[in-house]
Amino acid sequence: MADTDLKGKSIVVTGVFENHSRVELKKIIESHGGKPSSSVSKNTAFILAGSKMGPKKKVKAEELNIRIFSEEEFIKKYGG
Repeated sequence: MADTDLKGKSIVVTGVFENHSRVELKKIIESHGGKPSSSVSKNTAFILAGSKMGPKKKVKAEELNIRIFSEEEFIKKYGG
C-alpha cells in the first residue's frame, strides 16, 4: 500500500488553518480516497489539526494513540 493512500481511512479535520481552507483540505483527503470526519474514534487514521484544536479531541487522540498532523506535515505528505 502506498504511503499516500488514504483509501477508506477516516481523517478528522479540526482547528484553524493558515494556508488552506477546511474545504480544500477535505478535498485533498477525498482525492486520496479518505473520508473527512469531525469526531475522533478508534477508527480515526489520524487528525489533521490547525491551531485552536479542541482540547477534548486532543485528549481523545492521546487516549487512542492517534497521530496528529499539522497542516504543513499533511501538505508535504499528501500535496496541496
